[in-house]
Amino acid sequence: MIIGSRKVYFEKLSSTNTHAAAMLRKGRVLEGTIVYTGYQSAGKGQGGNKWESEKDKNLLLSVILYPTTIRADRQFLISKVISLGVSDFLKTYVYDVTIKWPNDIYVKNEKIAGILIENSIIRNEIDHTIAGIGININQQHFPRHLPNPTSLKILTGKDYDLEQCLNELAAKLDARYKLLLYNRIGRIEEDYKNSLYRFGQFTEFSDNRGIFEGKIISVTDTGRIQIEDRRGRIYEYGFNEVDFL
Repeated sequence: MIIGSRKVYFEKLSSTNTHAAAMLRKGRVLEGTIVYTGYQSAGKGQGGNKWESEKDKNLLLSVILYPTTIRADRQFLISKVISLGVSDFLKTYVYDVTIKWPNDIYVKNEKIAGILIENSIIRNEIDHTIAGIGININQQHFPRHLPNPTSLKILTGKDYDLEQCLNELAAKLDARYKLLLYNRIGRIEEDYKNSLYRFGQFTEFSDNRGIFEGKIISVTDTGRIQIEDRRGRIYEYGFNEVDFL
């Protein structure tokens, strides 16, 4: 087992990703090390957003990896693998789990998890990856400014043991990461495509041109989403360039 081979717990951190980065600055860390905490005072989300979580209610962790066989221009494969691992874990408890591009995990139309991948790149090679993951487990009340949060507790009415959940998550992530190491790229791409939120369904989006109807047809190796409109025209977007409505 790679992911979860070592676990380091802290009662409180500013951010698990920040702490993992500090560990790496001191020297090489065993691959698959999980840094996790009961509370983050400054949890990090995509694009500078903050990840908010009630103390000792959820999974808050970062995984340290060395995916050196993946070229930097294909680094979004790592995000796909981590997203699939989180989805696999959640699917053992609930249905209708999907990956909302680029970094959120949904159950139906509600957000249950978020992912932040931070890669250190030297030339065209990935030196190391810190995969930050937040999953809502036992939390039932969320800040009002969060539009659509949910948790396993809300969805099932059950309480969950966080240590058990962490071990189960690590096993699912490890299985997906090994597909990457064994170059099972086709399997990863197919499973990711089939797991995408609203994949192949005409729905409303908005971009700098306004609101339009389109359907997701692909996500590129660099992480850009491809959307085809009603007239068959294909548009490609990076993060924050298009919104789901």
